[in-house]
Amino acid sequence: MNEALIRHFRDLRDRDHGGAVTREDKERVFVMATELLDPVARRALDEVNADLLLGTGEVVASGVTRSREGGLNAMWSLTWPEQRACHVQPIAVVAHYGCDFHHPHLRGNTVGDWPMNVFDPADAEAQLDTLRVIAAGDAHNLVFQESYRLMPAITAQAW
Repeated sequence: MNEALIRHFRDLRDRDHGGAVTREDKERVFVMATELLDPVARRALDEVNADLLLGTGEVVASGVTRSREGGLNAMWSLTWPEQRACHVQPIAVVAHYGCDFHHPHLRGNTVGDWPMNVFDPADAEAQLDTLRVIAAGDAHNLVFQESYRLMPAITAQAW
């Protein structure tokens, strides 16, 4: 994870992102990065689905969208019956490149920003642990907001 932070800080120092300098070029890098992240984000959320939701969830990807403010976003959401019934946010992995950001970041619905330095398949794969932490943090925060009853792995077993 320190390597990702060092790359992040170098981007700030060098005023580029993966060699891209203009906003237009950085947006192209972002789109490519989200494509590379797609299978990794799905895997992280599928693991949460299997372990915590006992396979009752569904992963949905938004693809890249433009926000009202002009930034770019891509979201992978994990929804399940208990979450929908309580009307709380899904567990999510979000890639976002705000209109006034120097470069993109990763976050969850309830978990803050982490640098997004993805330029090739190996970079995307290296994000798996970070995406797992984001998904786990979202799961924890949603239980904190609502109840442990959101998690089928807890309610389906007698402890």
